[in-house]
Amino acid sequence: MEQYGFYFDSERCTGCKTCELACKDYKDLGTDVNFRRIYEYAGGNWVQDNNGCWNQDVFTYYMSISCNHCSDPACTKVCPSGAMHKNEDGFVIVDEQKCIGCRYCSMACPYDAPQFNVKKGHMTKCDGCYSRIKEGYKPICVEACPLRALDFAPIDELRAKYGNQASIAPLPPSDFTKPNLVVNSNKNARPSGDTTGFLANPREV
Repeated sequence: MEQYGFYFDSERCTGCKTCELACKDYKDLGTDVNFRRIYEYAGGNWVQDNNGCWNQDVFTYYMSISCNHCSDPACTKVCPSGAMHKNEDGFVIVDEQKCIGCRYCSMACPYDAPQFNVKKGHMTKCDGCYSRIKEGYKPICVEACPLRALDFAPIDELRAKYGNQASIAPLPPSDFTKPNLVVNSNKNARPSGDTTGFLANPREV
């Protein structure tokens, strides 16, 4: 089994949300369901130097995140119906026929990937555009990105090309669920667990 994963370049991302909207359009999602979300992480302050001059060290950057199709997914462990599962190709999928809508998967996932769909009455989530991958295409979010900040490929290829970094703030440490994600840090990127910044767009995500 060849495990696929996402690559995200935080140096390129401008937070335009084209990936998020392309996903919504392709998957026909309402306003309350976001399979891909853009986190804006910001911080900094004014600092006075020895000469009495004030300088700022303000920073902000974006993190585009969806399901990471983790190697050790928390969502599948807590699902009582077996609806949330990792299929034979390594994609974490929810069987919407089996799902009872208990939301345990949503509570367990540190990336907020499983999303409750009120109209359907059960959980839904990013499936890595599984049907597109089987036809030789990239996920719709990857193809839509105008800055080419996203990629999707076998995770071994991505790690060989870009390294093993899999988390920056505000994401949790990668050892929790072993996400199949590679992140290219930007110059302002803070490590997971950082408390010097804050999530600047909580209502959006």
